Amino acid sequence: MPSTDLLLTFNAGSSTVKIGIFAMDGAAARRVGKGVIDFRAEPLSLGLAKGSQTFAMPLKAEVTDDLQGVIDETFALLADHFDMTAARAAGHRVVHGGDRFTKAIALDAAAIDAIDALTSLAPLHQPQALRFIRALRHLKPHLAQMASFDTAFHATQDDLVRRFAIPRALHDEGVKRYGFHGLSYKFIVGELRRKAPRAAKVVVAHLGSGASLCALNAGVSRDCSMGFSTLDGIPMATRPGWLDPGVILHLAGEKKQSFREIEDLLYRRSGLLGVSGISADTRDLLRDARPEARQAIDLLTLRIAGEIGRMAATLNGLDTLVFTAGIGEHQPEIRAGVAKRLSWLGLAIDKKANAANDFTISTGESRIAAHVIATDEEQVIADEALSILRAD
Repeated sequence: MPSTDLLLTFNAGSSTVKIGIFAMDGAAARRVGKGVIDFRAEPLSLGLAKGSQTFAMPLKAEVTDDLQGVIDETFALLADHFDMTAARAAGHRVVHGGDRFTKAIALDAAAIDAIDALTSLAPLHQPQALRFIRALRHLKPHLAQMASFDTAFHATQDDLVRRFAIPRALHDEGVKRYGFHGLSYKFIVGELRRKAPRAAKVVVAHLGSGASLCALNAGVSRDCSMGFSTLDGIPMATRPGWLDPGVILHLAGEKKQSFREIEDLLYRRSGLLGVSGISADTRDLLRDARPEARQAIDLLTLRIAGEIGRMAATLNGLDTLVFTAGIGEHQPEIRAGVAKRLSWLGLAIDKKANAANDFTISTGESRIAAHVIATDEEQVIADEALSILRAD
């Protein structure tokens, strides 16, 4: 007899996939394991954590366009640690849902095609999610599949916030601000309700290799630094963030660069890597004494602080700032750099609490509360997938 039913989650990034293994305990999804595959690594391997145990298991399958070999072998390796016959469903993070998908859905052929149609809006992430969805559909057709959308959380934003100053016909065709990292922000809202229930006008800084900020009013998204695509907002590891569109015209016109060359520049050669010429990783840059590394970090903190000020205007005030994701959760130097630029708002950071990555890193005298909260996108995916399963 199989053990407790299992639900898997797939959080596909541009070059990695995070895999969550959850037990379906009644109405709750309880994490029992997590894995990761970094497709940049050689040799390829599945990193797995189960309780206090960690495993690094080589993957022999070749990485093909359909990923079927890798996924088939991954399931076989997971079966050494979990009863995979108990797997009932898989939930996926999909970056872009456009205006069509404003909540999590069960996946069928029509929905998959509609998601594919949005690929041009998220060319780094959308194809990866689709590869996993289609591979599972082929290899494990008995598994129910669901999709959770990063853009869905921001559907609450006012039309005014979502507009660009372009002809109305383009807006009506879907050229508008969507916002991203919505699964992370949804998780943070839940954590704030538990840990800081008085927080009302909040800016959350999701700082990782991809990075954005979100303005929340009573837990509802009102603004986001990312707009039409995942290129917008603050500088990221290899993406530029806000960029004068005249630069694109210059590259295409004066420089005669092709669409593919410009796309590669914007998605893979800009951001911290472009400014520093050294690394896309803030950890490397913080350890590097060269002025180019320092300038990249300073530009990052300057732009983050500037976005927080803009979002305070959207919210008509600010009482709470939250740092999350890899950089936000683990790099005190970045948080301190942002806070220093926001002293005019009355933000004061406790150096000891900040260095320890404590939940509250602001001082008692600070007019703005500052918190560090670990995010968990896979938990949101699992919760949304389970909700769909239970509703059927």
